[in-house]
Amino acid sequence: MTTPSIGPVELLVVKFPGNQFKGEIAPALGDLIDSGTIRIIDLIFAIKDEQGEFDMVEIKDLGDAEIAAFAPIFTDGHELLSEDDIQQVAAMMEPNSAAAVMLFENTWATRFRDSLTNANAELVYNIRIPQGVIQQLIEEHEQAQQEAAPTLA
Repeated sequence: MTTPSIGPVELLVVKFPGNQFKGEIAPALGDLIDSGTIRIIDLIFAIKDEQGEFDMVEIKDLGDAEIAAFAPIFTDGHELLSEDDIQQVAAMMEPNSAAAVMLFENTWATRFRDSLTNANAELVYNIRIPQGVIQQLIEEHEQAQQEAAPTLA
């Protein structure tokens, strides 16, 4: 039996204050799945009540609107998130909050990874830069350009 080729995998935790899941993110996830950009491997919803009691919720246990939004995008899960993963999420959450915990494959990167392998190349370093850092760098660059621009007198 051969192991299927899988692209880079990421864990994403999205918090919803006030224990309010919003189905509004499901269409955006659906677009990413439909375009072949990502594949959801595992998806769990976590809830911490006002007293700090933690519980996990499966899609089938959500409200009707949330089930209608999320069920179509998560059809072939593998349940790879461990109890330890879930406990780490629980520790991150404040009372009266909810979170969507998603393990997903960056399927867009599989072809590129395979081309590197076929070329006998080796990935040496890969890191995700937070958007806030990139935004700050862009603003600093724009400010430096404005300061360096000649002024007309």
